[in-house]
Amino acid sequence: MSKKNVTAASLLLTTALVLSACGGNNNDGGAASGGTASGGASPSGSASAQPSGKTEEITVAFPMISTAIPEIPNIEEAINKIALDKINVKVKLKAISSGEWVQQVNLMFTSNEKMDLMYVNGGLYSNMVAKNQLVALDELLDQYGEGIKTAVGADYINVPKIQGAIYGVPTIRDLASSYGVIMRKDLVDKYKIDVDAIKTLDDLGAVLKTVKDGESGFAPLIPSGVGMSFLDAYMPYDSLGDSMGVLPNYDNDLKVVNLYASQEYKDLVTKFRQWYQDGYVMKDAATNKTSTFELLRSGKGFAYFAALKPGMAEQEGAAAGTAVITKELTPIVARTGTVSNVMWGIPVNSKQHEAAMKFLNLMYSDKDIVNLFDWGIEGKHYVKADGQDGVIKYPEGVNAGNTTYNMPLGWMFGNQFLSYTMEGSDADIWKKMDEFNKSAMHSKAMGFTFDASAVKSEFAAVSNVVTQYKLPLETGSVDPDKVLPEFISKLKAAGIDKIVAEKQKQLDAWAQANAAK
Repeated sequence: MSKKNVTAASLLLTTALVLSACGGNNNDGGAASGGTASGGASPSGSASAQPSGKTEEITVAFPMISTAIPEIPNIEEAINKIALDKINVKVKLKAISSGEWVQQVNLMFTSNEKMDLMYVNGGLYSNMVAKNQLVALDELLDQYGEGIKTAVGADYINVPKIQGAIYGVPTIRDLASSYGVIMRKDLVDKYKIDVDAIKTLDDLGAVLKTVKDGESGFAPLIPSGVGMSFLDAYMPYDSLGDSMGVLPNYDNDLKVVNLYASQEYKDLVTKFRQWYQDGYVMKDAATNKTSTFELLRSGKGFAYFAALKPGMAEQEGAAAGTAVITKELTPIVARTGTVSNVMWGIPVNSKQHEAAMKFLNLMYSDKDIVNLFDWGIEGKHYVKADGQDGVIKYPEGVNAGNTTYNMPLGWMFGNQFLSYTMEGSDADIWKKMDEFNKSAMHSKAMGFTFDASAVKSEFAAVSNVVTQYKLPLETGSVDPDKVLPEFISKLKAAGIDKIVAEKQKQLDAWAQANAAK
């Protein structure tokens, strides 16, 4: 991977971790990133049989927002008391800064450094499989992963399959999403906005007008994050991984189309442009460097698009420091991207495949293991709340600001549905998340992963063009009547038609293979 690509991948990973952690469930109880996945305490199968023989040692690698967590050795020791007793495996936790994750992992692969179990980012997954960096897990799951298979469920365990084999296991969290809008509650109340009446973008536009007319000093609609367009957080189609060839309405009879040349795209960016001209959108939306939460805290925004899930209002409100209200605008949909964006895999470096799978199985079936990762050591980092099953609180004198173990990444460590909830948060959040997953419709292409290696030159060229035009168009900052034709022309010159044709070819083959099963 080139230095430029390493930097881009590292930035993508860091952004994903920070956005998730801003409202993660592991501090003060906001829900974090959970169909068939039951997620409950599940049988751990053969991995929990009485251990015998020689103790095996494995290294577990994962990214962290900050590696300056002095309690990691104590967490590791507590985890090992359980793992040694149940599966005769000793674990070494290797936390790597998210900003250095891609580069460090590549170095570990190159030097064949010991690494037996690792976090797998969905955006890098297909490339890792293409480079033969991950071990096929099917037989290991059958032999040692019964707890994983039960928790994840048949619908979702097979989503990451590439050429008939599973190389990554999705974590249990929100495995689907609906797109909608998040609004400041104080202004919703002030203007007596009927949230239930907001069903379309036109309805939202009317709300934005109300707030714009009543408030001064700011535009109501703000970006969902630095460097994000409105369509990054409002996606009424399956992006098929990269939006370079999409599936409209999550179906379209599996016919891939060039999003940017579609009437739907033109209509969307035209609407955003009108909002921009009407003063509903902040003028520097395409270049803004201030976080969404800071804009809300400083009173410089009212609403933003977001991928929604249970607990989202509490999560975002806690991060922004002001109460918010959410409203869905699209159905709940599970896609390859929502399922496989956070996974675990066994790297080819490993010589202890069985031991790695046995421990991974505990991460999906053993409540004590999950909560050691998520919350730390009972009595030191948390205590059980009286009379509330599964609810915890900080010990006397300890709070979210001074705790020595702060791990807001519960969605990463296996089965989040086994995690405790912090007192004051929604004790039923995992039940609601499970119901959310089970209620989701499935994209017709769920389970399909595009391999861009056959069109890598075109992919790079088109990516550069998209980077140039996407943000200005998708924030309403430029006139689509003038700029969109230029964008489409440059995309064609860069080779987007070839990418769409290759994606269609692979999707057809995937559909045919699935139909034959």
